[in-house]
Amino acid sequence: MKNKGSVVIHLIFWLFLIMICVFAVINNEEKPSWHHILVSFGYYGLINVSIFYINYFLLMPQLVKERKRYGLYVLSLIALIVFMGVLKSMIALLYSDVILTYVNSRTGAKIYTEVTQYFFRSIFISGFFIVISSLIKFSVDWFGNERVQRQLESEKKDMELQFLKSQLNPHFLFNSLNNIYSLAYQKSDKTADAVLKLSEIMRYMIYESNDSWVALSKEIEYVKSYIELQKLRFRDGAAVELIIKGDIDDQPIVPLILISFVENAFKHGVANDPKDPIKINLIANQKILHFSITNKKSNANKDEMGGVGLSNVERRLQLLYPERYKLNIVNSATHYTSELMLDI
Repeated sequence: MKNKGSVVIHLIFWLFLIMICVFAVINNEEKPSWHHILVSFGYYGLINVSIFYINYFLLMPQLVKERKRYGLYVLSLIALIVFMGVLKSMIALLYSDVILTYVNSRTGAKIYTEVTQYFFRSIFISGFFIVISSLIKFSVDWFGNERVQRQLESEKKDMELQFLKSQLNPHFLFNSLNNIYSLAYQKSDKTADAVLKLSEIMRYMIYESNDSWVALSKEIEYVKSYIELQKLRFRDGAAVELIIKGDIDDQPIVPLILISFVENAFKHGVANDPKDPIKINLIANQKILHFSITNKKSNANKDEMGGVGLSNVERRLQLLYPERYKLNIVNSATHYTSELMLDI
C-alpha cells in the first residue's frame, strides 16, 4: 500500500466485513458459542486475511502485473484456495465440538455439519476473499496509475511551458538589444533611456513573470514599457494608439501572453506612420478579456531569422487556457490583425 488512499480502502473493507459478520452472528438462529466465535475470528480470520494479502501482494504483482503469466496465476489461486480449505477443515476437525456443532436457539437441538460440507463452504469463502482482493488491487492500481499519469502530464506540461518561456525571454531580449545597439551605433541621446526601460522590462520578466498568474494591470504596464522602449528607436517616436477599457486591477492573467502580439506588430509592421498607427485595444471585465492589435504591413521590416513569438504564445494558450480562448489572425494585403479573447 503506497498511499493513504489505499490504506483507507483496506480499512473500510475490513470494518465493513466485521460488521457483516457481527450482524450475521446476532441474527443467526443457530447460535454459535463464544468459543466458536473466538476460533473463527482468530484462526479463520488469520487464514482469510492471509488469502487476501497473498493474492494482493504476491500473486497479482508477480504473476499478473510483471510477468503476465495468467495460466500460472490461475493454477496458483486454485492451489491457494484448496490448501486453505484443507487447513480450515483440519482446524474444524480439531475443534469439531465448537466449529462443526451448532445449537438451534428455538428448538435447542444440536446441528452437526459434515466436514466435506464445511470444506466446500471454506472453498467458497476463500474464493470470495480472492475476488475482493483482486477487485481492490485492480481499483487501487488503476487510480494509482491515473494519479501518476496526471502527475506526469502535469510535469510534462510544466517542462514544456518552461521551455516555451525560455524561448520567449531570449527572443525578446535579442530583439531589444538589437534596438539599443542601433541607438548606440547612432550615438543617440535616447540610448540611456532605452537601457533604463529595458532594465524595467527585464525585472518584470525575471522576477514577477515567474509566478503562474499576475495581475492584468502589471502585464499592461509591461506592454506599455515595451512600447516606450520601441518609441525610442524612432526620431519622431512610434505611432501607437493604445486604448484600455474595463477592470484591469485584479484580473489574473498568465504573464507574457500579450507581449508577443505587440512585438510582432513592431517587428513586421510600420510603426512610424501617424496616419496609420499600430492600434491596440484591450477591454476587460470579470469574465472576458478582449485584446486586438492591428498594424500596417511592411515588406522592408522582415526578420530573416524568423520568429518564435506567435507560435510560442499560441502553444502556451493551448496549455494554459484549454478551450478558454479564441485567437483570430487576419493577414490581409495591407494589414495584419491579431484578435484574442480569453476566459479569465
